[in-house]
Amino acid sequence: MISLRHLGTIALACSAIALQACQPQSDESTKENQDESTKPKLSAAIESPEITSEAIEKSAKKIDEAGFMQHLNTLASDEFEGRAPSTPGGKKTVNYIESEFKKLGLKPAFGDSFRQAVPLMELYVVNNPPLVLTHDDGTSASLPYKKDSIVFTSRSGSASEIKDSPLVYVGYGVVAPEYGWNDYEGIDMTGKTAVILVNDPGFRSPDGDLFKGNTMTYYGRWTYKFEEAARQGAAGAIVVHEDKAAGYPWEVVSGSWSGPQYNLFAEDGNAGNLAVESWITMNAAQDLFAKNGMDYQEMVSKAGKQGFTPVPMKSTASSILRTESRQSNSHNVAGFIEGSERPDEAFIYTAHWDHLGVKPIASGGDAIFNGAQDNATGVAGMLEMAQAFSSLPSAPERSVIFLAVTAEESGLLGSKQYAEDPAFPMNKTVAGINIDAMSTAGATDDVVVVGYGNSQMDDYLQAVASEQGRVLVQEPTPEKGFFYRSDHFNLAKKGVPMLYAEAGIKVRGKPEGYGETEANRYLAERYHKAADEVHPEWDNGGIMQDLYAHFKIGVAISNSNDWPQWSEGNEFKAIRDASLQ
Repeated sequence: MISLRHLGTIALACSAIALQACQPQSDESTKENQDESTKPKLSAAIESPEITSEAIEKSAKKIDEAGFMQHLNTLASDEFEGRAPSTPGGKKTVNYIESEFKKLGLKPAFGDSFRQAVPLMELYVVNNPPLVLTHDDGTSASLPYKKDSIVFTSRSGSASEIKDSPLVYVGYGVVAPEYGWNDYEGIDMTGKTAVILVNDPGFRSPDGDLFKGNTMTYYGRWTYKFEEAARQGAAGAIVVHEDKAAGYPWEVVSGSWSGPQYNLFAEDGNAGNLAVESWITMNAAQDLFAKNGMDYQEMVSKAGKQGFTPVPMKSTASSILRTESRQSNSHNVAGFIEGSERPDEAFIYTAHWDHLGVKPIASGGDAIFNGAQDNATGVAGMLEMAQAFSSLPSAPERSVIFLAVTAEESGLLGSKQYAEDPAFPMNKTVAGINIDAMSTAGATDDVVVVGYGNSQMDDYLQAVASEQGRVLVQEPTPEKGFFYRSDHFNLAKKGVPMLYAEAGIKVRGKPEGYGETEANRYLAERYHKAADEVHPEWDNGGIMQDLYAHFKIGVAISNSNDWPQWSEGNEFKAIRDASLQ
């Protein structure tokens, strides 16, 4: 989630804008990188015999506040019980979205069905196990669960453990060929446990010349670190938590990972994952390094230098996890408009439909977490855009998919399932836009782009935003890696350039600082709370701006030969390039 997308309230203030579009490229260029001279040229309205600029204008006006609010009020009503996956409220949500897709005349995306099954596994660690570190001097340290360590496993079954597993300090635990970086160089990790720093080498780079400097790459996310350690054959991994480098305090780690966790169900029980995934506090890490004759800060510094190699430690780790699991099923919902000329190529819109459901409240207050802003706004907006596309006089040249995914709040699981089993192959999915928790503060003069500079999708947004009198701005805390925390990320991992952007904080007609104040208010009073409901101050000005922009970007790309490219040096560029060969 990104802090700037949750704002407050004002009035609808945006008119439809004429899309400026791209110079068509030859089919051959779809498999070649675009340099500066072949960047999207959004200088003339994209038109076809039926889809004229006037027709695009007319269809854009189908996106209106009344229709948006009708969908929103339904999805965020108490009747839908907070839209948790695999609950009666979740099933009502799936039925509603499917019904609306049918009304709009969309085709089912999964054969003859609008639904894609997402099998979920709910896992519990039931014994609150400590992480025990044993040193070569005969001493050991038992790090208490939640206080100094968190241990978990994504393997299903009744138990998982590491026993006397040798520790190896692997710096940031990164293997990034595009940066000439391999923290596992020359080490066999079989049966061993990796000790890993959070974030990536660029975070502490004094000159900002490593990776993307202060902007976190995927290599900085804890999810990547566990995945890479497993690929290296490790038995376990220990991530050293630091508040500043992680972007959140230890309490987020201990609170988020000490309850039930969800994964996609796998027939092999996720046997290829780590036996133990763990975190320790920085104080515990400092003690561990001292026991190995190392200074923690000195070793952090070494890990940030090109040519770092892994360092075997003289300590081992042990932990025994007793686990329970429960399988359930949920669904993604998707429909599409079939392209008129190249129906096998597609542009995609994504929004997660799930929220937190019903939770017991000790005080006896409101127990329904309605999730109006997070993310009934996204689904309602996507339905409005689907209506606009359906009203075009003819289908665009390429297909357009509208994908409502489940289990985002449980770890982006619905989008992960779709990325593994897509309706359209990832190398035929040209690009896309993700919508998550739209701003309710009103029309703005700025658009916050999460992952600014990642791809040419910024150029498409810039062309439309400039017609609205808006400027693009980077998220204020790129070191926190928000680009990797919503559903577009799972498609980006497969190489699909995805845009994740929304109304910023410079709210029109409001004093300086209003937008930031409302963002902070949302986080304090409504984010992931029962209070996330439609409220009297709610304003859709920024939402309407964003939906018009997102619609017209989709028209431009789906009605052209363009293939937006990742920027040079982006961690997903090589994946995309290889997929298009």
